[in-house]
Amino acid sequence: MNATDRPRLTVRSPADLIAAVPYLLGFHPTDSVVVVAMRGRRIVFAARADLPDRGTDPELPARHLGDVLSRQDAESATVVGYGPAGRVTPAVDAVRAALAAAGLAVLDALRVTDGRYWSYLCAEPECCPPDGNPYDAGASQVAAAAVFAGQVALPDRAALTAQVTPAEGVDRAAMRRAGDLAERRLLGLLESAPADDVLGGDTVRSAGVAAVRAARRRHRRGEPLTDDEVAWLTLLLTHLPVRDHAWERTDGREADIALWAEVLRRAEPELIAAPASLLAFAAWRAGQGALAAVALERALAAHPDYTLAQILDDLLRRGVPPAELDGWPAVGEVGVVRRRRRTRRRR
Repeated sequence: MNATDRPRLTVRSPADLIAAVPYLLGFHPTDSVVVVAMRGRRIVFAARADLPDRGTDPELPARHLGDVLSRQDAESATVVGYGPAGRVTPAVDAVRAALAAAGLAVLDALRVTDGRYWSYLCAEPECCPPDGNPYDAGASQVAAAAVFAGQVALPDRAALTAQVTPAEGVDRAAMRRAGDLAERRLLGLLESAPADDVLGGDTVRSAGVAAVRAARRRHRRGEPLTDDEVAWLTLLLTHLPVRDHAWERTDGREADIALWAEVLRRAEPELIAAPASLLAFAAWRAGQGALAAVALERALAAHPDYTLAQILDDLLRRGVPPAELDGWPAVGEVGVVRRRRRTRRRR
């Protein structure tokens, strides 16, 4: 699910909207039902769900989409189903009913199949012929404008998931050696901690702050982190004060997304929870809900009890807009987000 705080795309027809959807989501949907919410004439949110399997009740995902959109301060919506008519029609009907129950006007309901689209709300053969309207999303001015603005639509959700999977070409044996070295380094750090530093907490936090700062500095120079830097940083991020320090300094900037994606893809499996959650938070703040979702899927698959991932997953599933947080997170207790004084969000 994505907020649409992105460069403006002018949509004048159903074909334009179909061309815009992949750029609103970040990938080309298949076997999906998508809801595009509007406030006045402005698109404010896009949400996607898988088409229900044949024989399953489509009302549950439909009600969920209706609940999510009811939180977006939207006034109307268009429903777009992607796939064969037998699966799309019941899903679109259920979503239309859920949106109506949520008080949203349904402007149109479309089915997209094999390069053609049909409207469920139009019976005029002049504009909605029985065999559908052909369209070419790649030739659309909307697609050209999106590409020119730097927006990307990946081929499918699998391509999006690949952005959070272990990176190819990484020498895992070298990363394990770097991890062993990082553990010995941490043990030595704890042994040398001052006597008044209970359990070495302040010493570890100071090392973590320095590691986060060094990683950001290297990334700003366009240089990849070394194996030792990735191993040291991900080990220190298991210390919650270090993780929270990194979290408080993570916003929706492309630099944040790129940094935590790199760290996540190179980290050892037992250490991915923190970088995956930080990537998800950065992506969510940037309006890239789909990327946030796949990052959280990886975090929770490996660490289902990781609190920050659970919190972010709940926010995402409930469709809480990123603007609901006033400024960057202020971390008080573990897993608790407090509101700060409103500040200008940096892009």
